[in-house]
Amino acid sequence: MKFQYSEKKVKLPGNVHAYAEKKVMKLARYFEEDAQALIVFSVEKNRNNVELTVHGAGKVFRATESTSDMFASIDAAIGTIEGQIRKNKTRLARRLRQDAFTRTVDETSFAADEPEEDLTIQKVKKFRIQCMSREEAVLQMNLLGHDFFAFRDEDDGGEFAVVYRRKDGGYGLIDTEE
Repeated sequence: MKFQYSEKKVKLPGNVHAYAEKKVMKLARYFEEDAQALIVFSVEKNRNNVELTVHGAGKVFRATESTSDMFASIDAAIGTIEGQIRKNKTRLARRLRQDAFTRTVDETSFAADEPEEDLTIQKVKKFRIQCMSREEAVLQMNLLGHDFFAFRDEDDGGEFAVVYRRKDGGYGLIDTEE
């Protein structure tokens, strides 16, 4: 597993990075060797925040935790991701049998462009849209904690589609029209 660290408003000693790496390595059994972990450390109002994002096998797991101790925040983030994996164990296991975890990780690049005066766009994210089933798209959306997820619908010949969470708790699909 490859690690990236980022620190916002804080300078941490190396032992915090070593502790985080040791704890995140416990998640390595769920992923291939080429998985990537991004750990963002920050401090706000005497709260130690840890944002952990693990990219592996076409899936993205994200957890954000905040406690009074950085080590406790790391432990809580690991626990949250393990909970996400356990919660979706049957769906992930079914995909494992269908070789879903053998796909390579799509690299996500984030480009922050400065908007022009009359534009309201403040951030641009670029990512590769994967081909997956509608159920996989809903699972990925839930794992990310987002309200929508864009993907290529393999049930519709690879056409662009978006799944979203409805206010009534259900899910919706936005599909293209010819």
